Amino acid sequence: MRSVILGSGSALPRRVVSNAELAEKVDTSDEWIVERTGIRQRYIADETETTATLGTDAAKKALEAAGMAAEQIDLIVVATATPDNTFPATATKIQALLGIDDCIAFDVAAVCTGFLYALSVADSMLRGGNAKRALVIGAETFSRILDWEDRTTCVLFGDGAGAIVLEAQDNDAGILTTKLHAQGKHNNLLYVDGGPSTTQTVGHLRMKGREVFRHAVVNLAEVLEETLAEVGLSNSDIDWVVPHQANQRILDATAKKLGLPPEKVIITVDQHANTSAASVPLAFDLAVRDGRIKRGDLVIMEAMGGGLTWGAAALRY
Repeated sequence: MRSVILGSGSALPRRVVSNAELAEKVDTSDEWIVERTGIRQRYIADETETTATLGTDAAKKALEAAGMAAEQIDLIVVATATPDNTFPATATKIQALLGIDDCIAFDVAAVCTGFLYALSVADSMLRGGNAKRALVIGAETFSRILDWEDRTTCVLFGDGAGAIVLEAQDNDAGILTTKLHAQGKHNNLLYVDGGPSTTQTVGHLRMKGREVFRHAVVNLAEVLEETLAEVGLSNSDIDWVVPHQANQRILDATAKKLGLPPEKVIITVDQHANTSAASVPLAFDLAVRDGRIKRGDLVIMEAMGGGLTWGAAALRY
């Protein structure tokens, strides 16, 4: 029994913010941002767009691609670090917006690795018989937690959502394995300086960029190798790598460390910036819809985020 991807979808806010527009408000420039990150633009949610509305839009597109009605879903797992409310779970809000009367619905918090954590949980529940069909969604409005006076962080992030529909099938395709890790001793490298239990405020994102970069290149290369070893495959078997879209430099360094040709790596960071838990499903959906990722392809997803958390998944699409 495997969890097979039947369809994918994505959603972006209406407003596009270029580097040039940011440079009018922050001490930065288009050249500085592109050279250090590869980012050229990002999408920023307005007051009518939330994590739940973006997640719902992505879910509707994934359901349409799967040829499935919302009421056929019996599990929704949402990965987000920017929920609409402290509680209830954003997954329950999406459930209501989709018109689903009753199903399992909950959130997973692992920041940029969140989608892979959510994917692993949903896969386990499907294979264990707890559900038959699942929506796995990564959705974020990181613009709500950025310090717009900190040019080292505010230029890096954007908002968006991505979703996939999974179904438990007796099939050779589907999710082959997932590998997840966390090291809480490094939680001070990438965090938000607020929260209900500490400051009773939302807080702002803080990051020690160089340290995060160093851990990312090592951890992502190791977990990708670990994932391939688990399923008895090698780098040469990979058709596509769909990485977390944090920084072009991290993507290049990781590919080089693994000896992967750049043309096998799906890149969207230039268009979307870092959308945290939304980044992997956003990039995956884009590559499916433009015809790069095809049925039968071996796809590796990987990500690292605050926690520190990191992980990878191997799947046969």
